[in-house]
Amino acid sequence: MNADPITRLNAALEGRYRIERELGEGGMATVYLAEDLKHDRKVALKILKPELAAVLGGDRFLQEIKVTANLQHPHILPLHDSGVADTFLFYVMPYVEGETLRDRLDREKQLPVDEAVRMAIAVGNALDYAHRHKIIHRDIKPANILLQDGEPVVADFGIALAVNAASGARMTETGLSIGTPHYMSPEQASGDRELDGRSDVYALAAMLYEMLTGDPPFQGSTAQAVLARILTEKPTSATQVRDSTPYHVSAAVDRALSKLPADRFASASQFVEALKRPGTEPTASAPAGSTAQAAPAKSRRSMPMVAGGLVAALAAGALLGRMLAPTPDPQVVRATLSFADDPELVAVGPNQGEAVTALVTPNGRSVIFVGATRTGNQLYRRDLESDAAEAIVGTEGAYEVEISPDGRNLVFFGGERAFMVPVTGGVARPIEGVLFGIDWAEDGYLYGTGTNSQDLVRVPADGGEVELLAQPDSGRQYYLPQLLPDRKHVLVAHTFPDWNIRDVGDAAERSMLRIVNMETKEVRDLVPGAMAFFAPPDLMVYAGAAGPTWARIDVETATLKSRELSHFLEQNNQD
Repeated sequence: MNADPITRLNAALEGRYRIERELGEGGMATVYLAEDLKHDRKVALKILKPELAAVLGGDRFLQEIKVTANLQHPHILPLHDSGVADTFLFYVMPYVEGETLRDRLDREKQLPVDEAVRMAIAVGNALDYAHRHKIIHRDIKPANILLQDGEPVVADFGIALAVNAASGARMTETGLSIGTPHYMSPEQASGDRELDGRSDVYALAAMLYEMLTGDPPFQGSTAQAVLARILTEKPTSATQVRDSTPYHVSAAVDRALSKLPADRFASASQFVEALKRPGTEPTASAPAGSTAQAAPAKSRRSMPMVAGGLVAALAAGALLGRMLAPTPDPQVVRATLSFADDPELVAVGPNQGEAVTALVTPNGRSVIFVGATRTGNQLYRRDLESDAAEAIVGTEGAYEVEISPDGRNLVFFGGERAFMVPVTGGVARPIEGVLFGIDWAEDGYLYGTGTNSQDLVRVPADGGEVELLAQPDSGRQYYLPQLLPDRKHVLVAHTFPDWNIRDVGDAAERSMLRIVNMETKEVRDLVPGAMAFFAPPDLMVYAGAAGPTWARIDVETATLKSRELSHFLEQNNQD
């Protein structure tokens, strides 16, 4: 291009567009503000770099870029036009007044947590739409996110794919690469050309990480140094950098930044759902009916029926305690349930294909579980003597459930709120004040983590004011509360939001099981542990540093009565 590129471009585009000024320059193109003469409107006209255009060829590029012209989504910037003028390859998009996400991050460094998550969800929905149309972006980064009246709009969708497909192996001749180092997935950084939507999911997670913490997951003095860290290192959890980051957001980002595509979310929509779902640690997908590692159970009764070793072991220990305790009804009910052949369900669990999160009704005759249908999640009830599950009306969108002590009502979580509904179905009533980890206790209160995802609170099950029971230390949260039989003390885990069940030993060393006196508000440390299940009359099974461990609690004084440091299952086998 000569010393006066705008003059030359205007001559080549005469009668179609008139270029006013340069807006910026990226890795593949230079962007100009232009007037669309036919439609009398401002547009962003992008001219591919000359060295890139030289190896592409106009016909092939235009053929490939046509695919992106059919994308119609509120968070995707549409393609108006493309063509060849003189020796220039160009494409035209709407001109969005305002700034890019890159501009805003350069100015503010970090965004408010709720706004960062909202933007990531919007971009994730756009990615999911494009992926379902077989189009991968390949260059998700803040500079490609335009802010239109505060709403994120993804630009250059499919342009990188068109360039890659048109250039083939000749891309290396230009000295250019598709993608930006800080947001490249490991497979893209290693030069893999066969990418899928999980590469975009990685880039979106890296971008959200920067919105939350102020920096991308990996930094370096050169592009090569950044790529080397992407391929070899694990990023610091967002919650450790910014402790106000909700646990479920940090956990979702961690998974989306996994080195292997198979360890990430299978789709952008799954990532979006994880970002919306407070208190949930996402897990890898698995076919319905298969065994999968479950997220930490958030409710004493809402236990995974198909679960990872730790949660299953803790549940077994709590069950052992109940078996040892005297009971007025010694009848045992045994049943093996298979959900895979149910024609109404495509998966069982809080996410499609995840481990089953279910609870048994107090009469021991039915199971309530979260099922994923073709239209979304819903609660189902299945009698142990029946071969089919029945949808519970009014529970659409549910992803966790707790049942009342009398077995008549359910509390479930949908979106970012809790709702109550009869176990037989009906109109769902919102429950304010609690977010997750509910224990529906015998005293008529719902105990759980408050709506700020940290405090320990309780609220009357039939509605009323939220009572603050305890606030955690800085950077910690209360998790999995359970009312003890004296109805005066609450057993709860005091842990950090980003703990991971796969690192439970480390989590247990840094976490503490606490007893909270609701009358005096006294908080007493009991024993190090990340999660616990109480089985009357006095047995507590908990996740200790050495694995599942049991202890006995003096309920009257709310103190530790005895403690067994060996693995309780090993001890049980010896006995």
